[in-house]
Amino acid sequence: MKIFSAAQIREWDKYSIANEPVQSIDLMERAATACYRWILDHTNTNSRFIIFCGSGNNGGDGLVIGRLLTSAKLPTTVYILKSDKRTDDFAINLDRLNILQPDLNEISNEKNFPILSPGCIVIDALFGTGLNKPLQGVAAKLVEHINQSNARVISIDLPSGLFADASSEGNICINATDTLSFQCDKLAFMMAENEMYIGKITLLNIGLQYDFYKNTDSRFSTIDSALVQSIYKPRKQSGHKYSYGHSLLYAGSKQMMGAAILSAKACLRSGAGLVTVHVADENIHIIQTALPEAIASSENDFTVISNKKAAIGIGPGLANNEANTSLFEKIITEWQGPLVIDATALQMLYPCIDQLKQRISNPAILTPHTGEFEKLFGKTSNDFHRTNLAIEKAVTLNCYIILKGHHSLVACPDGSGWFNTTGNSGMATAGSGDVLTGIITGLLAQSYSPKAACLLGVYLHGLAGDIAAGKYSEEAMIAGDITEQLGAAFSEIKNAPSMRRSDQK
Repeated sequence: MKIFSAAQIREWDKYSIANEPVQSIDLMERAATACYRWILDHTNTNSRFIIFCGSGNNGGDGLVIGRLLTSAKLPTTVYILKSDKRTDDFAINLDRLNILQPDLNEISNEKNFPILSPGCIVIDALFGTGLNKPLQGVAAKLVEHINQSNARVISIDLPSGLFADASSEGNICINATDTLSFQCDKLAFMMAENEMYIGKITLLNIGLQYDFYKNTDSRFSTIDSALVQSIYKPRKQSGHKYSYGHSLLYAGSKQMMGAAILSAKACLRSGAGLVTVHVADENIHIIQTALPEAIASSENDFTVISNKKAAIGIGPGLANNEANTSLFEKIITEWQGPLVIDATALQMLYPCIDQLKQRISNPAILTPHTGEFEKLFGKTSNDFHRTNLAIEKAVTLNCYIILKGHHSLVACPDGSGWFNTTGNSGMATAGSGDVLTGIITGLLAQSYSPKAACLLGVYLHGLAGDIAAGKYSEEAMIAGDITEQLGAAFSEIKNAPSMRRSDQK
């Protein structure tokens, strides 16, 4: 699914108004009615609803919700934040609400703030995607007042105070329990720094014109079920192990052979026909004992060991020593096939990082976590800065960067960014990244393009993690559990109902 900016969403509204056609006031009614129906289905309607409205179109949504709740004879109180400016649609909906003689109040100072009991439900319709500066004055104090309550808070479109397309660090923002947004994700929803504000996100389809979505480019998108189904390639029944590629992994060391095993097992589970793991002589027996399906080798002649290999993954658990550094430099300059660079190899990359630009046909795939990313590319001030820097570096270095995190980002050399929609906090455990390296290396060996391997790989990794969390809990998960559920993840992708077109349609 595409992620549109706040400006693009406003253009989408205008396009729908012009081409459906529909009046803006009716589009507001449609959006607010979708919220109202969700509220009826997901809240205790015996609770008191307290709606806080700004004077713009987000506030207009709140007025419509207030009118619908009042018409349904549900206990509802509406508070309007005083302002000298009101949009036309807000004014129309205020008149419509007033006909019902509602419990309506104006807030001009802190003395007007209502007491919010723990059992009430607060609906935040103060400020939406049009906000471009931090909240101040009475508005900021009101948001703090709401946050200090123990009430359930439902934000409409975007938690008030939060920017849609830029960092909100340092801002005063609503801490929503739920956010009801429209049609497509916002960039703000993808950032870990905003987790405390957005709560659980629900996207409501309000029937905006699909042609605009289809014909409008977006810098960012999400990796979802429909996309991975279009990427996934079913295996041919006549295939044999050589049909599915031979992966080579440089991984493991005396103290970290577990990383090699985790990566190699995930590589096999991802579908690679053969996997060779390069280790020191004294560690060969560990691979052969722990993973008899893999080939263990200590061959140090790169020309020999790389012969007939379809993809190389390097870094998990690798010792940072002179011999491995020399090997890595040889790989980065001589190997032109698919390549995944992770963990220790990312540390070795820094002196020769410009070599990535030379890889035209098979751009390398880098898989750093935040700390590794900043060691390579410098400190970043927030998630938005880090996201933009990842895309900038992917373009200038002609590589793919998988920035691992809450919604892992795949930054592409074409300037696009893709956020993963699977995964959970149980995957924040030692070895999880080694598993991802194995999965992507295995997909590359099966002739998936670098971009396809990144997109399918992070989705599979997260989906297997979600299945594992359902079985073991997020707290009790370990990295090996992710690998064990890869089969179930593949089955879910293969057996899911066809979703080849966007769910926007």
